[in-house]
Amino acid sequence: MSAVRAGVRWVEDVWGRRVVGVHRLAGGWTSTVLRVTADDGERAVLRLMTKEPWRRHGAELVRREATVQKRLETTPIPAPRSIAVDLTGEDAGAPAHLMSWLPGRLCLTSAADDVLERLARLLAGIHELGAGDERPREYQSWAPPGKRVVPPWARQAGLWERAFEVLEQAPPAYVGTFLHRDFHLGNVLWSQGRVSGVVDWVETSWGPADLDVAHAATGTAMLHGPEAAARFVAACRRPADEGRYWQIMDIVGFLPDPAKVVQPWRDAGLDIGDDLARRRLEERLGQVLDGRTAKLDRRTSNG
Repeated sequence: MSAVRAGVRWVEDVWGRRVVGVHRLAGGWTSTVLRVTADDGERAVLRLMTKEPWRRHGAELVRREATVQKRLETTPIPAPRSIAVDLTGEDAGAPAHLMSWLPGRLCLTSAADDVLERLARLLAGIHELGAGDERPREYQSWAPPGKRVVPPWARQAGLWERAFEVLEQAPPAYVGTFLHRDFHLGNVLWSQGRVSGVVDWVETSWGPADLDVAHAATGTAMLHGPEAAARFVAACRRPADEGRYWQIMDIVGFLPDPAKVVQPWRDAGLDIGDDLARRRLEERLGQVLDGRTAKLDRRTSNG
């Protein structure tokens, strides 16, 4: 039996409803995400950790997401509500998490100032949550030494070599905070011009706020170009110079090839080729290394 079929049967058991509709949601590349509809019209979302290497760590990932969602129930952050988990996948066919469905759509086509401002305010609200009763795990770098190799598609190898030199230094001191850790436009839902949901909490961590800002900025750069990324950093009202190390860490974390994140965007209807994403990632790196983000940050603060 396929994991999807087994997962749907598990949903019916733990949800107490008969599933009459299953729709695969676009955007994810670490797991299979399905919207399930019951015979009474109720909807929910099923995450199945079907893809390696995330399946190997599926129990911890779905446990973390469920724990965080339960905590977020009493906060203003619009997150799904956890319904049930199958940590081992014994019943669902793969480690599974059933959660409530949130209305709204992704807004991947706009980097207008009002969109970036709302995104920045939302992220600031997440960072205000604090440690709570169970502090999230310490952040993990997605740019270990094994990734620090100039990619064959690079147009400016020197930029990457400079970036690797920066990451050889110890990380700067920081005040730890609650991190989404995978915050970007692809994990935010919108309805009638307002944020209606923040999804994908499997990587929640504790670490520097600038790391969340960096990850959202990198995604924005690949979607809309480095100038949009710089405007987002400015909207976060954080000194860009202080976040330079974390920006570089995040950019390098997309090596050896950012193409893996582009396909879900194409599935969602965007026309972004692999080469364009690579070029924008490299341009964003040059922007950060040369301090052009900091210059825009100062112009925004003065204007």
